[in-house]
Amino acid sequence: MKNRNQAILNALLLAGSLLAMPVHAQEWPGTQPVTLIVPSSPGGAADMTARTIAKFLSDKAGVSTIVEDKPGAGGIIGTAAVKDAAADGHTFLISTNSTQSANQFLYKKLPYDPVKDFVNVGMIGKFGTVAVVAPDSRIDKLADLVALAKEKPDDTFYGYYSSSSHVPSELFKEYAGVNAQGASYKNITHILTDLRGGLIQFAFVDYLTARGQIANKALKPIAVTGAQRNPLWPDVPTTDSDYPGFIVEGWLGLSAPAGTPAPIVEKMNDYLAQAAQDKTTHDTLSSFGLQPESMDVQAFGQFVREDTQRWKKWIATAKIQPK
Repeated sequence: MKNRNQAILNALLLAGSLLAMPVHAQEWPGTQPVTLIVPSSPGGAADMTARTIAKFLSDKAGVSTIVEDKPGAGGIIGTAAVKDAAADGHTFLISTNSTQSANQFLYKKLPYDPVKDFVNVGMIGKFGTVAVVAPDSRIDKLADLVALAKEKPDDTFYGYYSSSSHVPSELFKEYAGVNAQGASYKNITHILTDLRGGLIQFAFVDYLTARGQIANKALKPIAVTGAQRNPLWPDVPTTDSDYPGFIVEGWLGLSAPAGTPAPIVEKMNDYLAQAAQDKTTHDTLSSFGLQPESMDVQAFGQFVREDTQRWKKWIATAKIQPK
């Protein structure tokens, strides 16, 4: 009798938990706003993307959404903050190839586990990076940069602040067989200031951040790391055309603290799919240089796992030692 009663109790508990899940999803987000944490500086690629997604969620999906920037340490500070947040569907991370894929190979120790501490919700879009120099620089193409680095290796500097800016620079050195000195920055703004001031000679910058600067003639593009030329700069060649195999692409997505209820994760994933199909949102993201793309939860999880191996290989090829 005791075993039978226990079996009935267990069945009732299981049924209750199954019934509670869709109710929880139906009630979400309730009256509490959803916060998108951006692990980088205001005005950068992730910030602009987050604000575009937040506008769609607030205006068209009825989900009150705010954006909070938590920059620093190559995305680590903001990512760790999301890891420590309540797994109730009210805090999400604008995740990137840096936070979820590359950082585990660039740092000896992270305050988060990109696999165990998060559920990857969905893709927002992909992007490449563009090698840029000061507008008055005599460097017009990669060959010019190679010549400078060979002539003055100790006086050729580049700036970086994330895996998307660090890895392409080091890969360039390996592919071209040259030396250049890397300078670590806290954010992209200081890199662009020092580039125009002549303190550093080149940098690889994501499409989204570089677009406005190039359009305003504040930076000069000399090569892109995407597999194809970017329509924004059709005359700028790919790095792959000079050095076959030199292709590096990044991405932006949404992740949540581990334990976030599956129905909420699925619902947010569906909102991201709707955002990718929404003409205004799609066009806005595209105007930044992002290639909007959606994936279901399972596909995005598989993508991140594969991307982790890509960045592991790129970092090994670039001979970057974890710090």
